[in-house]
Amino acid sequence: MNQKWDGIERRQSLRAEAEAILGSLSPNQMAAHPSEILMHELLVHKVELEMQNEELRRTHAELERVRDHYYDLYEFAPVGYFILNRKGLITETNLKGAAFLGVDRAKLINQRFSKYIAEQDQDRWYRLFLNIMDHPKGKPLILGLALIRADGTQFSGHLDCLHKEDTDALPLLRVALTDLTVENNEPNL
Repeated sequence: MNQKWDGIERRQSLRAEAEAILGSLSPNQMAAHPSEILMHELLVHKVELEMQNEELRRTHAELERVRDHYYDLYEFAPVGYFILNRKGLITETNLKGAAFLGVDRAKLINQRFSKYIAEQDQDRWYRLFLNIMDHPKGKPLILGLALIRADGTQFSGHLDCLHKEDTDALPLLRVALTDLTVENNEPNL
């Protein structure tokens, strides 16, 4: 029973189901004492609440399953994901992003993303960053840059950047990073 909660119709449906469950316990409305009618109404309401709780439990379990599925996809994607705040600091990354840069994820948080941009591409990065952060309704921007891992090795990166706002309306930059060097060296399957 996966019905949407659409207000009055759903409430009536639950009421009918609860009445069906308690059908044999329904008092005769004409001959029943008011306390019997009230007790019946309370029982119907109790059954409705139990049915709602069961639906909520099933929905919650399904949401957790879907959340875990998407979390796994995010964490183990072949692409590095970064979220940068208005100052260009990394506020979030996935495992692949940390691996691309050769830094433990916890140590990347609150680090400047520009720290990992090769010197020859620093200016291009700053211009892109300022441009996209000043134009929130802009389109995603794509940029190829030379990046530097923590060990000093350089690699070619493809960045897909998108300006978003978080729930507090703070500007964020979402960056998807692909290591072109790795892709070009992997065997074709």
